[in-house]
Amino acid sequence: MAKKIVVIIVVIGALASGLSWMLQKEQGMSHSSANEEGKLRVVTTTTMVTDMVKIIGGERILVQGLMGPGVDPHSYQVTFRDTAALQGADIIFYSGHHLEGKMQDVLEKRAKKHGGVFAVTDGIAKADLLQPEEEFQGYYDPHIWGDPALWAGCLSVVVDALSEADPNGAEQYQERAGRYRDELLALHDWARARIGEIAPEQRVLVTSHDAFHYFGKAFAVEVKGLQGVSTNSESGLKDRSDLVDFIQRRALKTIFPESSVNAKGIRAVAAEAGVQVSEHELFSDAMGEPGDTVTLHGETYDKGSYIGMIKHNVNTLVDGLK
Repeated sequence: MAKKIVVIIVVIGALASGLSWMLQKEQGMSHSSANEEGKLRVVTTTTMVTDMVKIIGGERILVQGLMGPGVDPHSYQVTFRDTAALQGADIIFYSGHHLEGKMQDVLEKRAKKHGGVFAVTDGIAKADLLQPEEEFQGYYDPHIWGDPALWAGCLSVVVDALSEADPNGAEQYQERAGRYRDELLALHDWARARIGEIAPEQRVLVTSHDAFHYFGKAFAVEVKGLQGVSTNSESGLKDRSDLVDFIQRRALKTIFPESSVNAKGIRAVAAEAGVQVSEHELFSDAMGEPGDTVTLHGETYDKGSYIGMIKHNVNTLVDGLK
């Protein structure tokens, strides 16, 4: 019996050592490659943050985004591979204001212990943040990217963090951020003009959850969501009944599903209210697939980029409500 126990212990030890070696080898290879190229190893959370950091960092950094298209950050669970990536990162960027749910606790602990962790929305003044009601009371609405002009305020956090870690690249980071800021402000003006094509009384956006209040405030669109600010909140029968009553009272013809939220709830509301569901999903908490390029209304854009995400949402809204 003792021999069997010894054998089992040896086997378990060998397996653990092998797993540890493979992980170290994988990390070591990526770290070695990064060091040889003189690039910072950067880990990001949501697709919107990843896109921003890649644009500002350019060729000077290596970026690993943890969340992909269609991923709901509110309920995201950290994986073993994510943990390894976070441990090996020089810098970590996340969105903040509890968008990443329980993952924020992990990031905050890492920040206290090692530093190098930054919430990009810390660049936004509190006076510009929205305070949601009900189950998210006490926290700010985290869906700041809905307003491109406000999202531009996050750029400075990325520039400052990258510049501190890589002073030689500071000028490049600043220049790239400056160009991108101009693009975001131009996007904001474009969206305002496009949404202006909808009659004011028809500018009502009904979606799966309350992810569009910054968008609504920026472009004078009334927003109603079946669920609250977090997709972890459950909509009750009264919520659904109230939303159906609202849709019928306002004589809406189209309501909108979201790419990162199950469409079952919003489709049930549409069926009960007697309205159509848009054939195109809105991008709320994640962008589309990189390389999914479309041409619409004379413009070509990639739905896997932040700018393409906003253009897709605006065009979908306008086409659905006009």
